[in-house]
Amino acid sequence: MVTRTLTCMSEHRHLKRLRQTWERQPTHFITTCVAERRRLLASQAVHEILREEWSGLRDRHGWAVGRYVVVPDHVHFFATPLLDGAKPLAGAIGKWKEWTAKRALSALGAEAPLWQAEFFDHVLRSNESRSEKWKYVRENPVRAGLVAKTEDWPYAGAIDFE
Repeated sequence: MVTRTLTCMSEHRHLKRLRQTWERQPTHFITTCVAERRRLLASQAVHEILREEWSGLRDRHGWAVGRYVVVPDHVHFFATPLLDGAKPLAGAIGKWKEWTAKRALSALGAEAPLWQAEFFDHVLRSNESRSEKWKYVRENPVRAGLVAKTEDWPYAGAIDFE
């Protein structure tokens, strides 16, 4: 699968050579938030549900999930399409949100909706960009005052790749 990323040149005339970027297997940095920023996600039960459903994205939709961090009101993770028929990212994330919402809301006894309607994604262009994003993401629990050290946060890891 080849993904094409278009850049608006009217805003960035000095970047004309980047009119289109072609990558065979782009890595996407994805963030999605809980509706009304409710603090529902930081529990072992929800963490297990999110991990199981991320694992299912590979078989169901052709997307491999890398590192992730779950904080009380949002998640960050990396995903890349598999070469043998990945479905569109928006559809895959939509289904992931649907499955996780049903299971997590039931486990928590909470009311719908779980997720905000939209999600944020950014195509990473280099290992340096991935490292910078991971450092930012990994530090979230520390910046939020949830733990003193990143390694103390229990709701982080990787599924298919680092």
